[in-house]
Amino acid sequence: MPQDNPFANGTSEEFPGFPGITTGLTAAEASRITGRGLWTADGTVDPDVVRLGRTLATALLNGGGDGPEAPLPDGLAARVEEVRDLALPAYHRIEATDGIRLSALSLRQSAPGPHPLVVVPAGWTPFGWPLFLWSYLDLARRGHHVLAYTPRGLGTPGLPSTSEGFVDVAGPHDWADGSAVIDFATDYLAPSAIGFLGESYGSGISQLVAAHDDRVTAVVALSTWGNLATSLHDHGTRHLAAVKALLALTGGPVETKFDKANQEVLADFLAGRNLDRFVEWGRLRAPESYLHLTNENETPTFFSNTWHEGLFAVNQLLETFDGLRVPKRLNLWIGDHSAPEGPGLVGTEPDEENLPLAEAYAWLDHHLKGERNGVEHWEQVCGQVMFTYVTEPVLDPGTGEPTGENRIVEEASRESRADWGRVTTGVEVFGLTGDGAGGTDGRLLPAGETTTPAEVTGWRRAFLAGVETEATVMDGPMGTGQAERAGNPRTYDTRKIDRRHAVVWTTTPLAPLAGGGAAGRRVRGAPRLRLTVRSTAGSAGLVARLFDVAEDGTARIITHEPLNVHGLTPDQERTVTWRLQAAAYDIPPGHRLMLVLDSKDPLYGDASVTWTQTVLSSPEGAPAFLELPLG
Repeated sequence: MPQDNPFANGTSEEFPGFPGITTGLTAAEASRITGRGLWTADGTVDPDVVRLGRTLATALLNGGGDGPEAPLPDGLAARVEEVRDLALPAYHRIEATDGIRLSALSLRQSAPGPHPLVVVPAGWTPFGWPLFLWSYLDLARRGHHVLAYTPRGLGTPGLPSTSEGFVDVAGPHDWADGSAVIDFATDYLAPSAIGFLGESYGSGISQLVAAHDDRVTAVVALSTWGNLATSLHDHGTRHLAAVKALLALTGGPVETKFDKANQEVLADFLAGRNLDRFVEWGRLRAPESYLHLTNENETPTFFSNTWHEGLFAVNQLLETFDGLRVPKRLNLWIGDHSAPEGPGLVGTEPDEENLPLAEAYAWLDHHLKGERNGVEHWEQVCGQVMFTYVTEPVLDPGTGEPTGENRIVEEASRESRADWGRVTTGVEVFGLTGDGAGGTDGRLLPAGETTTPAEVTGWRRAFLAGVETEATVMDGPMGTGQAERAGNPRTYDTRKIDRRHAVVWTTTPLAPLAGGGAAGRRVRGAPRLRLTVRSTAGSAGLVARLFDVAEDGTARIITHEPLNVHGLTPDQERTVTWRLQAAAYDIPPGHRLMLVLDSKDPLYGDASVTWTQTVLSSPEGAPAFLELPLG
């Protein structure tokens, strides 16, 4: 269809460019930016990455990468020119059903078609579709039309990548917008098939549009959620740091980004009130709520997430994945939100490949183009085993001395399984002992090593609640996980965990189990913990963490999960059982497994009252245990 034809719900417009993008990037600047991912150490979007995306957009739409408008280093300029030879770029305003206009970019294949289309809703940032522009170039090179758009309400006022309206947080307006984008694409591109690829916010929108619009042929959902309610509020616990981080990433005050109804829900969540209303709000925005529609549509769905996901914890996605009855794939990686695929979305060196994205693209090539590229033989689940990579120290180029950082020289191992149910092949149960008075640790005793029931029942251990310890899960969402993805997982000194405000249990040094390989233990799946609790207050917060402790007392975190217990009285005990987040972790032989229970973590809203006493116990009728999944 000629580019100047009228469209039913949108226009093709001249791209005005971005203020300040006049000199482009030097080779040194581009080399420093590419490959390092989305996030700075404090969990905000790297401004250099924003500049790279805007420069690529300006080069693509305003004459290429080697002109005076937006000069680029040779490699990036060549990539832009290659894509301009393959596909015609255009800037659009797509009108939604309620009149809101969405900013969009298209790459229309020039060769005779028809061609498949990949629609990319942008992520939850104020930067819109230009942030992931590198990935659009990759998709166009693979023979896909591309249509990327900024979801309503996101962007920065005055910039061309900004969409009108209020953020609907993947609500019904966003589903309808996705269908309006498909209507526009059908008129403008006449695609042979339509796939959606989304990162973070765009991934949830992608799943929800596919559930409600059977024109979507396949979905790729990266760093995604299955249930927004349990992602942000589970086990009676508000994931406060995640919501605060998300609100900060919108780029504006809540009053300017959300309508009144959504403002009220978010304010209630932050204040800890009307949480039943928040749960219903989250379920409306949960792809899991519409699995019956996705299954009826038979939409092949690809998930990619991380074990230490700080925004959308992994267990909730596992439940959604288990409910899919369609061709499906789940990749799990070392790191936190967007860390695995981020470098490939925002820019890599032209001759490098980002494996998390390469597999996502292969999924689309198979299901949209019919390529027999190995996807048809994939098992459903593939997990990277935490910290099995090989690293070497990074040396200061001036002094030759170690900087304290590592670089990966051999990637971590990955394991494929036919389905999630086959990741865990057995369990080992540890009893928790009551010894450890005076600040020493209790023991985790394998069930076969318990000599008398009295060792693991009939005890009580108390600690002072409401105070953080050194065992905090991470320094903050995104930053800590991006570091561990790069070969630098956080190290803990377990001797610094204040036993006045925590209770700790450890195993003896672990030897390999018969038939279990060389590792001391191969943790595979979601651990389960049971304890009995009471408090001198009316509620208690518990945060359980599992650590791998080396011979020198330093440790790395394996997994964790909080639990809030409400409605207690001082003389009332309550037995609680909960699952920690799933993990794939090899504990080296000679290391110890450590369980730490305290009451507070910066990630969460807790139910503890500062300086009250929490008592943990193991009555005979409900002995305390840690169930460790093995595989």
